[in-house]
Amino acid sequence: MRIGSVLIIICLAFNSCSNAEKKYFSVVAEERSYIDCLVRIDLEALYGSDVPENPGLFLEQEKVVEQIAYQADLTMPGYTVIFMIEGKLDKGDSRSYFFQETGKRGVEQETPALIQQDEDKLVILNNESEVLTYHISETMPPPGIDSLYRRSAYIHPLVSPGGEVLTRVQPPDHYHHYGIWNPWTLTHINGREIDYWNLAKGEGTVRAKAILDAFEGPVQATFTTLQEHVDFGYEGGERVTMEEFWEVCCTPAGPNGQRYLLDMKTTFRNVLRDTILFDAYRYGGGLGYRATGKWNEENSTVLTSEGIERAGADGTRARWCIVEGVSDTEEGRSGILFLSHPDNREHPEPMRVWPAEINNGELFFEFCPIRQREWLILPGVDNVLQYRMIVFDGSMTAEEAKMYWNSFVNGPEVSLQPSAVRE
Repeated sequence: MRIGSVLIIICLAFNSCSNAEKKYFSVVAEERSYIDCLVRIDLEALYGSDVPENPGLFLEQEKVVEQIAYQADLTMPGYTVIFMIEGKLDKGDSRSYFFQETGKRGVEQETPALIQQDEDKLVILNNESEVLTYHISETMPPPGIDSLYRRSAYIHPLVSPGGEVLTRVQPPDHYHHYGIWNPWTLTHINGREIDYWNLAKGEGTVRAKAILDAFEGPVQATFTTLQEHVDFGYEGGERVTMEEFWEVCCTPAGPNGQRYLLDMKTTFRNVLRDTILFDAYRYGGGLGYRATGKWNEENSTVLTSEGIERAGADGTRARWCIVEGVSDTEEGRSGILFLSHPDNREHPEPMRVWPAEINNGELFFEFCPIRQREWLILPGVDNVLQYRMIVFDGSMTAEEAKMYWNSFVNGPEVSLQPSAVRE
């Protein structure tokens, strides 16, 4: 397990270079508008093989120069770095940047996205305020409730920038609901059912096995965890049927981190010799969310990318979905924009959205890639699903949601030429 800080140059091992020349590039929104967009650039594409040791990144607008935080992108090879364009980048607009050797042992920048970890949990902080907690150890149900409901490998609480807890675990109507989680429901191996979702059946569960790595930096904090899908009913005793890797990344956005991006990539594989069948069902996998108990049909709303509200959303498909409701924040409202990546199975993805007339109007949301079609999980094959959540206080418009989706799946063009001619 690796835990450390990814500052501007750590883990990149840049070559020494005394050249202080400015290396300009531009970011251009040619066809779409974006908001709070992450941008990646390969420094070797700018410098060739002679990448300087301590390059600083600067935004230049109307002769005003501002230094910008960036960090190594450890998901990409070589000298790739990542930074954020905060706020809107409207269609047709561009931003001009340059890298330049700073002559220092790394530029000192704040690290707003921090990680704290012990044997029971991993916590991501944004400017010292809790964003989310991932549970490594199993959580027991309330006294008097069957211990089969215990569970690890989930996120709770998920907290808005203003401090509103947006998730709920072990509600009395569904003790197996755990904040943000994604177990598969109606599955079969050689004709025998294993339900990893409905824990009271005693057929299976999902457990956190290990935190594989965790990094924090001036742009984002990220961790990777290994989770095991466990079959309780195998004739030789319980066994692991699938391994799953969660990559979770938190990026503060907006002034003073007033919103944040939460990326979740799940990669799972069948570790058996037999094929696993995910039956078509209205619950299972994808990204499941049990909302705060404050929300009901009177004080919360749902809006999908197709313009459908809560009453008609269940079973429909969407690229994104806004879920929001009343909160005790200054804005009086908080929520989450859920984004589905176009590479996901069945995209635009089917959803499970509780109709208002059930469960006292409380809110449950899920992207469910098996809602309308079964899925054969072949041995040894990696299966990938990617999601982004924009966590916010106040309200979000459909136009903002569309721009966030553009930022997630397309991104503006990066040109190695400046956006304007320079003397």
